[in-house]
Amino acid sequence: MSYKRILLKISGEQLSGRYEGGIDAELGSWLADEIKTVQNSGIEVVIMVGGGNFARGAQLAGHGIKRVTADQIGMLGTMMNALALNDIFEYRGLQSRCLSNIFAEQVAEPFVHRLAEKHLAQQRVVIVAGGIGRPYLTTDTAAVSLALELSCDVVLKATKFDGVFDQDPATNPKAIRLPHVSGDEAVRNPSIRVMDKAALGLALEHNLPIIVFDALNSGSILAAANGRHTGTLISS
Repeated sequence: MSYKRILLKISGEQLSGRYEGGIDAELGSWLADEIKTVQNSGIEVVIMVGGGNFARGAQLAGHGIKRVTADQIGMLGTMMNALALNDIFEYRGLQSRCLSNIFAEQVAEPFVHRLAEKHLAQQRVVIVAGGIGRPYLTTDTAAVSLALELSCDVVLKATKFDGVFDQDPATNPKAIRLPHVSGDEAVRNPSIRVMDKAALGLALEHNLPIIVFDALNSGSILAAANGRHTGTLISS
């Protein structure tokens, strides 16, 4: 099954690539070429980026820094990633636009539903910065909300492991990948922490499927967009 419009959620940690922080431009170029194959197959692409490679709100809060301020700093981290990806994509010949859910007209277009739809209709990749624009909500929740708003068929959640496992694959090499997890199980099971529960609950409520996979393998994004993934499908 091939989807018509996908939302790809990429974390800031993944964008840092071989570095401890910041963005790996070579990885961004590789990502542009991978997404170009998806777009060339007729699939529209929306990207929600995280910002953990620059700042993570929940970790910054405290010692005088309010949680609201910390989350706003995290949103600025997503903006830096989105701006960098937009330039890299354009340089690699992949038409894209950076839209922001926070007020930043000097550097990005504001996220407006009709504007995003216009860019997609003109075969541009839409990269969204600023999360959902409000504190206390992760970019995972923002990704699901955005996917619903733009009528995406699926959320592709990129992780460093290829799916959801019965145990932590980082500590147990014998962990078994689960090819399918029900949305209800994903919400109820505390050991499933690949996305926050608010994001999973929102997807479950609206019957939006989520594919958890390793996006940094060649061809994996195209395979997931065509329903031929090796990761885990979370659906009702």
